[in-house]
Amino acid sequence: MAVAAPALRDPARVMICDDSAVIRAALARMLEADPQIRVVARTANGQQAIEEIARRPGTIDVVVLDIEMPVLDGIAALPLLLRADPALRVIMASTLTNRGADIALQALRLGAADYVPKPATAAIADDSFRQELLAKVKGLARLRRPAALPGRGGPALRPAARQAPLLLAIGSSTGGPQALFTLIQGLGPAVPLPVVLTQHMPASFTPILAAHLTRLGGMPCAEASDGAALQAGHITLAPGDRHLLIEGGPGALRARVTADPPENFCRPAVDPMLRSATACCGGRVLMVMLTGMGHDGLAGTRALVAGGGTALAQDEATSVVWGMPGAIAQAGLCHDVLPLPALAGKVRTLLGMPRA
Repeated sequence: MAVAAPALRDPARVMICDDSAVIRAALARMLEADPQIRVVARTANGQQAIEEIARRPGTIDVVVLDIEMPVLDGIAALPLLLRADPALRVIMASTLTNRGADIALQALRLGAADYVPKPATAAIADDSFRQELLAKVKGLARLRRPAALPGRGGPALRPAARQAPLLLAIGSSTGGPQALFTLIQGLGPAVPLPVVLTQHMPASFTPILAAHLTRLGGMPCAEASDGAALQAGHITLAPGDRHLLIEGGPGALRARVTADPPENFCRPAVDPMLRSATACCGGRVLMVMLTGMGHDGLAGTRALVAGGGTALAQDEATSVVWGMPGAIAQAGLCHDVLPLPALAGKVRTLLGMPRA
């Protein structure tokens, strides 16, 4: 079950900022093929982008901002763009390298709304890149211009499990890194059980994500290594291009890293993590589903809830894409569906932790 994103009342207004005329033209063609998007400006460096925002205040929703450019690069331009228009949503376009990943995630902490890993010029028309970029542009434009969402009816909610959970599992995808920063900071450093996390992300990005989550000052985070014990108050992250499974039993949970085939077109995928966690913990799992495109995690959440676990989901209004959380909410699998800022507090309550 996939949940369609609500249509924008007016097209998303986008500025493309990249020093390559070829890339600017390719991105513009890709974006404008969608009737819900209109490219209103193209600029070749950060200085031009700042001047364009100043020239037409409030008329651009989303900027797709390259990182490496002459005159003024993306990282230097980012705070100036946000100062000129604090409601602007900026998507950083970074190369698929460790350095590109590090800069992109630094940018998220500096106020960028999201990032896209930019493929080589020859692969810019890749369908997965196109889908990701279109979803992020439309989702972020909707968040900039909040309006009443179409009525779906409140999802049916379930009581929380009676037994205390042994594991906290988190799934996320499109828009996930920024949502993870909010959730992990809100949870703090004293979570009394192990945490496992699957974020759809390239292999060059996941070690950098782990380092950035650790720097938030909450729980330490590291990529999973095969056979490693899961520890309370530590986040174990699925490595890029590998599934994270959970083995062992209560008090002796271990990570297993596999190259099994993709599920839901994803590797890592949330479903195998949730299925294996449910089996190892006798259903005593608390799960949080954050923003993401598609329905990865739906089957795993069904198994988790049937086994006695508890599921929470991010709400539509605060999600960049209400696909993964919307799928489990609309299926009636959730104990609660909450705005992103409220999720950490709910988790703390369910874990018997003091209020932050």
